[in-house]
Amino acid sequence: MKFKRIFVLILDSLGVGEALDANNYGDNGTNTLKHIMEKYDLFIPNLEKLGFLNTITMEDKENVDAYYTIARPTNIGKDSLTGHYEIVGLKNEVPFKTFTEKAFPIELIDKIEEITKKRVIGNKVINGEQIINELGERHMNYGSLILYTSSDSTLQIAAHEDIIPVSKLHTYCEKIRKITSTDEWRIARVIARPFNGKPGKFKFTNDRKDFALKPPKKSILNTLTENDYSVISIGKISEIFDGEGISKSIKGAKNNIDTITKLTDIMTKNFTGLCITNLNDFDALYGHNRDVEGYGRAIEELDVEIPMILNKLNNDDLLIITADHGNDPTFTGNAHTRENVPVILFGRNFKNPCRLDPLQTMADIGATIAENFEIEQPEIGTSFLDKLK
Repeated sequence: MKFKRIFVLILDSLGVGEALDANNYGDNGTNTLKHIMEKYDLFIPNLEKLGFLNTITMEDKENVDAYYTIARPTNIGKDSLTGHYEIVGLKNEVPFKTFTEKAFPIELIDKIEEITKKRVIGNKVINGEQIINELGERHMNYGSLILYTSSDSTLQIAAHEDIIPVSKLHTYCEKIRKITSTDEWRIARVIARPFNGKPGKFKFTNDRKDFALKPPKKSILNTLTENDYSVISIGKISEIFDGEGISKSIKGAKNNIDTITKLTDIMTKNFTGLCITNLNDFDALYGHNRDVEGYGRAIEELDVEIPMILNKLNNDDLLIITADHGNDPTFTGNAHTRENVPVILFGRNFKNPCRLDPLQTMADIGATIAENFEIEQPEIGTSFLDKLK
């Protein structure tokens, strides 16, 4: 075992350039990080020392503090589930269904109303903040469920916590998850979105909960826990994998910085195994909303935290910084974008870190983790553990 603890930090949606098959998704020319830099004066000296900016061009960088490269996506689709699946070595060959043209068909709405005993309003492809401020007062007057979807494979149910308690909303979403898990619907995530406030000033609370499809097979997370290694999730990781292979789940905080605080707290604990953290603000608050400045500020806020994260690492720890897909805030629409993702690898004892050749699949990350802990290799991916010296 080369590393006793491995920390994977997923910068949700921070892609670094169109993937080889971007044309299949209508995403030619996308590059989340590059286009933010072109429109926002990004100042990230700590990430720059790790080779983060060099993942855009894959140029060599002298005196770099970490190994750096890109990983190419191979799973079909660009949903959060497909990206996270690939990182831990799960192959996904059937895309999750999206409902971006006309939202959900009446057959599904009828089933939702039948199992919840509630009327459904909305049923739009729309930003969540928009729909709760459009329909929130009507929902409060009649107790209806606000139904909407995004450009991803999601079915989202919003309700004011004074009208429908959070626990009840979660129960409704659990029931909806059961009927949407079949091949007929194959929706990746059912998401409970509680909100509060008054008409015109409604805001989502931090009690969001994702009900994801159960992974199709065992991943390295399962294999790690079966071999008595710790697998600690921070943020929405546990929900993405429906708890599969997770030994300790820590709920995400109200923003990226608070989530990082939870990560640095875990870094002070003694364990052997893997910790995976998802920083969701990049995607949910800025990518989908096409907010370039907000995205840029969020990257700068992360950069300020990098020295603290590095200082918490032990000599036999490995930090991997990567992403699950892209979400170029300068691109048309508000969907994820099919992009390569950055891969940064930092260890205190690395002698001559440098640029690595591009990884042909994000699953190489999972394969490397598997080899480090001497467990069964995942179904896809090739380890590059021997390159880390």
